[in-house]
Amino acid sequence: MLVGWRSQAWHFGGMTDGPTDELALASEFPPATREQWRKLVAEAVKDASFESLISETYDGVRIEPLGPRKSQAEPVIGRKPGAPWAIMQRVDHPGPKAANAEAVQDAANGASGLMLEFAGAPGAYGYGLTPGEEALTHALKGIDLGSTIAIDLDPGLGIDDVTNGIVAMLERRGMAAASVNIRFGLDPIGVAALAGGGARSWTEAARSLARAIRRLADRGFCGPFASADGRLVHNAGGSEAQELAYALAVGVAYLRALESGGTALDAARRMIYFRLTADADQYLTIGKFRALRKLWARIEQACGVVPAPAFIAAETAWRMMTKRDPYVNMLRATIAVFSAGLGGADAITVLPFTMALGLPDGFARRVARNTQLILLEESNLAKVADPTAGSAGMEDLTDQLCRSAWKLFQDIEKASGPWAALQNGELQQQVATVRERRQSAVATRRDSLIGTSDFPHLAELPVEVEQAAPVQPPACHPEVGFQALVPIRLAEPFEQLRDLSDQMLARTGARPKIFLANIGRVSEFGPRAAFAKNLFEAGGIEAHSNDGFNDGPAMIAAFERSGTNLACLCSSDEIYSREGPAVLQALRDAEASVWVAGGPGVLEAAERVGSCGFIFAGCDALATLRKAYELIK
Repeated sequence: MLVGWRSQAWHFGGMTDGPTDELALASEFPPATREQWRKLVAEAVKDASFESLISETYDGVRIEPLGPRKSQAEPVIGRKPGAPWAIMQRVDHPGPKAANAEAVQDAANGASGLMLEFAGAPGAYGYGLTPGEEALTHALKGIDLGSTIAIDLDPGLGIDDVTNGIVAMLERRGMAAASVNIRFGLDPIGVAALAGGGARSWTEAARSLARAIRRLADRGFCGPFASADGRLVHNAGGSEAQELAYALAVGVAYLRALESGGTALDAARRMIYFRLTADADQYLTIGKFRALRKLWARIEQACGVVPAPAFIAAETAWRMMTKRDPYVNMLRATIAVFSAGLGGADAITVLPFTMALGLPDGFARRVARNTQLILLEESNLAKVADPTAGSAGMEDLTDQLCRSAWKLFQDIEKASGPWAALQNGELQQQVATVRERRQSAVATRRDSLIGTSDFPHLAELPVEVEQAAPVQPPACHPEVGFQALVPIRLAEPFEQLRDLSDQMLARTGARPKIFLANIGRVSEFGPRAAFAKNLFEAGGIEAHSNDGFNDGPAMIAAFERSGTNLACLCSSDEIYSREGPAVLQALRDAEASVWVAGGPGVLEAAERVGSCGFIFAGCDALATLRKAYELIK
């Protein structure tokens, strides 16, 4: 029976037969001590404290700069050692013929699986097939389902239409259900979380899920069938532990549903698989995938069954995708695939780099596919099972994620499961708290988005996407309504400002501008001028720089010729103290709205003269940019 973990603290259980052998690669060198390392650190950080080297995640997980190797650590068992993960390619074009052409192309050029996205599903992101037999038949035409090609379904609200369509299609082809490798992706809790409610109560939905899986299993399908999809929490801005806890709780809810429907637990747990998001934080992604296997093994132990490796599918993160400088998305996706692969993912889907701009074209899809092929076939990332096992940092991070996620999982269990936690709003509120902190970090550029919030390129050329309109998902009329877990992209606030800049360019022939009031030599104003240019152009405000001024009237004349009323004073603290007040007053007399590059206090006259504020590392860049747009004349 599924009992016993609501009051149990997280503890660690072994998942292999014994410890790994100690390698003596450095045995001829004298051992280095932690004291020696601390001495070198003290010399490097100078006046900073050792604590400044410790970072903290949004879950409060502390990441130490160095720790002892875990020589007795046991590898976390995932996919078969040395076996590659499945390279999944999205099939999401709303046109069935176009979707089929893409699927055939992918299958013939290295993809080992197809991820069928249906309109309104958690991973559709505005596009997707129409649920039903017709779309399935067209999309999979010419695909040898009896070969090594795996199919993963993301049916959304169209669960019945998609499952019935698969059954009918295979019957028409004369294929046995057991001969195809299909993961059905049935996830009524996830669909309700995305839609903001369910068309029935959880009691009814659980019974319906158990019946649907039983029918598919009776027909000979091997599964797995039910998906515990953590992507919803990640896409909504949640933390790693929140994503793990939610996926774990959904998996347990589906176990209970299957057991109540008459399926033995040993069989039921094999009918469930997981979906997690892989993002550009390499270490947290690796730790998260490792942690899920440990957490699920703990659930299996509590159920009285011997742990067996769960199937975990990965998708690169939607929330990290950017519209601006989208080629950087290729780098983000590469790090995400690398991390998920090393973390033990069984299958990985890469969102093409133009996904945030529209339906990706053939080139973007090819890059998504080849990203995985190169990492597998040229970098051989799958050859070593759990390569981070024993690493002090990774073992500690994995264990801390387990502890944090287990506590959150217990909280969901105390609320009577994920459906109840969604219905009472507790889960959404927890995610919203982390999302707001994350968005604040992006606004202040503590969390950097290269090409968007940092190092923008205003003259970037547009990229090609398919000319396909977004698809309206099937209507949902929830009997039980609650707040939806809405997907976000962290770059959106900066992109909205860049859109304003583009609109102004189209309307007037010029972007909004800011005049950099540089005082002195380049060595004196250069660092702060570069910082100001980076900040203002992140919002689409073109920074007009110069070689610096030593003459006040010449600066004011240049400002008046610039055609803008915005200015930013840039120089060193020494020059600010000597010349800053007079220059600032002169700019204000010329009706300029002026910012000062530097932290509060570098120019005491700023408040008296009436500057717009200071720009510095850690300031609210979004608030500054929004204020700048309000002041443009």
